Amino acid sequence: MIEHTLPVTLKLTGKAGLDPRVSALLAIEASHFSCDITLCHRGHVVNAKSVADVMSLGASHDSLVEIHAEGEQAQKAVNALIAVIQNH
Repeated sequence: MIEHTLPVTLKLTGKAGLDPRVSALLAIEASHFSCDITLCHRGHVVNAKSVADVMSLGASHDSLVEIHAEGEQAQKAVNALIAVIQNH
């Protein structure tokens, strides 16, 4: 069954924002899911499975980032990425 999630907007509360370590954790977590997952910051949309793409967002502390997923396990993928962001 193909799932489609509504975009979820989160505030980056971690001091480092999407630094290289957090970007890598997000990309690794996203790669566990077969669905398409994107992150958006200030109109720039990237593939959440690419560390370089995630880092290119330049999202810092208190920035808003939008997560969107489409495909199998889309909601599980979004929930997993929310957990990564909230724990870092």
